[in-house]
Amino acid sequence: MLRLYDTATRRVEPLELRRPGELSLYVCGPTVYAEPHVGHGRFGLAWDVLRRYARWSGLAVRHVSNVTDIDDKIIARANDEGTVVAEVAARSEEVWWKAMDRLGVERPDEIPHATAYVERMVELIAGLVAGGHAYAGGDGVYFAADSIPDYGLLAPGPLDQLQAGARVEVAEEAGKRSPLDFALWKLAKPGEPTWESPWGPGRPGWHTECVVMSLDLLGDGFDLHGGGIDLTFPHHENERAQAEAAGRAFARRWVHSGLVVAEGGEKMSKSLGNTMSLPELVDRYDPRAFRLLALQAHYRRSMTVSPATLEAAGRAVEGLDAFARELPDARDEAPDAGVRQRFAERMDDDLDTPGAVAVLYGAMRDARASGDRAVASAVVDAWERALGLVLRSHEEVSPEAWAKAALRDRARAASDWPGADAIRDELVADGYVVEDTPAGTRLRPSR
Repeated sequence: MLRLYDTATRRVEPLELRRPGELSLYVCGPTVYAEPHVGHGRFGLAWDVLRRYARWSGLAVRHVSNVTDIDDKIIARANDEGTVVAEVAARSEEVWWKAMDRLGVERPDEIPHATAYVERMVELIAGLVAGGHAYAGGDGVYFAADSIPDYGLLAPGPLDQLQAGARVEVAEEAGKRSPLDFALWKLAKPGEPTWESPWGPGRPGWHTECVVMSLDLLGDGFDLHGGGIDLTFPHHENERAQAEAAGRAFARRWVHSGLVVAEGGEKMSKSLGNTMSLPELVDRYDPRAFRLLALQAHYRRSMTVSPATLEAAGRAVEGLDAFARELPDARDEAPDAGVRQRFAERMDDDLDTPGAVAVLYGAMRDARASGDRAVASAVVDAWERALGLVLRSHEEVSPEAWAKAALRDRARAASDWPGADAIRDELVADGYVVEDTPAGTRLRPSR
């Protein structure tokens, strides 16, 4: 049975399902105001692997992940560009899904958008006000955090040491009774999209949308709520608080994925200038290398992403492809049960992908030494179906392309930069991504 670390209990717990054989999963999705960065890519891969492994294990999975298409950041971007919120959101969402597709991240079964659920959010807020859990004040309607006895269950430390919330404007705080209270409804400001409500025209607060969408699509007491570790508090705690106050059974388990750091452990951020957009990453490197890099780090731990780690992972992926080419008919065999069991034991232990990857590498060595196709079949099946890393059992770069790459390397060695650039342009036109490495030009098919 799959066991996962539950943020609420601070323990690795069995994933006890609401309905046997069926996993209901809600994951907080993107706020679509800009290009996704590498941290978003790691986030997408973490949940993609969980979903794939659950299915590999025999579970039916229903995965819901929202899109926040109304938010302060989207409004600010639209104002900066002199355009409308819907245009910014639609454009940014398209970039998001294209990047996720190139990473091989499967799309959720349901992708609700916040703007489609505003009416139901108003209904939830009205019920919280009527029940004494929320109040109108200042520039909106606020949830009273002290109205539920266990507020702070998901908080990483004592509440008096934590700030009440992200995305709360200073001007709006004037209407709050407590620093821990949070906005459910924001009254309209000039130039902002608005909806009608009993408290006046406005728009919902960020913390309300996922409560409504998850319960609507997955029902009360769904199995698992996931997201990045940065969402634990206040966002997920504020979701949980609203559901509890409304008398609804919310998520049975809470699971959170780790962040991405630069070389040396420094947090990645735009302000530090050490981040990379996800579209840029999948243009420059094999997306499978990024997936392998994510698999080599436990999903709850920080993951280091740099040119050096990506290049090393790329070389490792080339080794996996070589293994698949050595035993090209392995997929036709029934997978070896022992390899599957050892792999599953590691994955069931809080999705221990580093341990599971070590099992697969050991099995690869055994298969190479013995030629055992059943062992090779189990390895390929685990990489591809459970972990989502598809191996290439045939050469996808033509001999003609490699010949051009060799000519380009010679041109670069002779400092013939115009000639090298011309060959690069030819290779790109032929459908290849061209990467410069210390060993020379590396090619892979573009996607």
